Amino acid sequence: MYKIYSMGDNEVRALNNVSLHIKPKQFIAIVGPSGSGKSTLMNMIGCLDAPTSGKYYIDGMEVSTLRDDDLADIRNNKIGFIFQGFNLLSKLTAIENVELPLIYRGIAKGERHRLSQIALDRVGLGDRTHHRPNELSGGQQQRVAIARALSTSPPIILADEPTGALDSKSGVEIMKMLHEIHDAGNTIVLITHDNDIAKQAERIVRMQDGEIIFDSEVDSE
Repeated sequence: MYKIYSMGDNEVRALNNVSLHIKPKQFIAIVGPSGSGKSTLMNMIGCLDAPTSGKYYIDGMEVSTLRDDDLADIRNNKIGFIFQGFNLLSKLTAIENVELPLIYRGIAKGERHRLSQIALDRVGLGDRTHHRPNELSGGQQQRVAIARALSTSPPIILADEPTGALDSKSGVEIMKMLHEIHDAGNTIVLITHDNDIAKQAERIVRMQDGEIIFDSEVDSE
């Protein structure tokens, strides 16, 4: 897979001949410094962008050439997103934020409320359903974001620097939650620049200058 940007007369290869296979139910960390290509690769994995050339398959379906509407359906059905900045809507309560992807899927109001409550209970915020983001700590906001990602029961969770905006204690709690989600059968793709965070995954892929320079299972001993 290639992703090439034209910057005036210059050509920037954000992804340069990248080939990657992620197994179902695997916990993989993609690590690298700023500008290494990991965020671009995340956008490809999450169907948020299309490669300049190359192919991308999810569950055997090639998605690299699909239309935007079809890509949106795949994102909504197969992938749950967790972002560093939480991406919560400030005017909505916790449960209303969690309901958003269910609205996009056309789930009836009563059912999406039930599913959202289950997701909030799962992340330990069942008693904070009517709190708005500014009434929650950073760790609690990230847990709302995780509940939102889980609400549609997607097989893949894509976590982009999920602990980057948190203090160390909250970061430990969020990583513990990701391990629990993985143990429940989800595929976890974690994007991070933190080597200590990456070591908690089953497999580490290291990127530099748009290329994969290291790809190995993590030694559990």
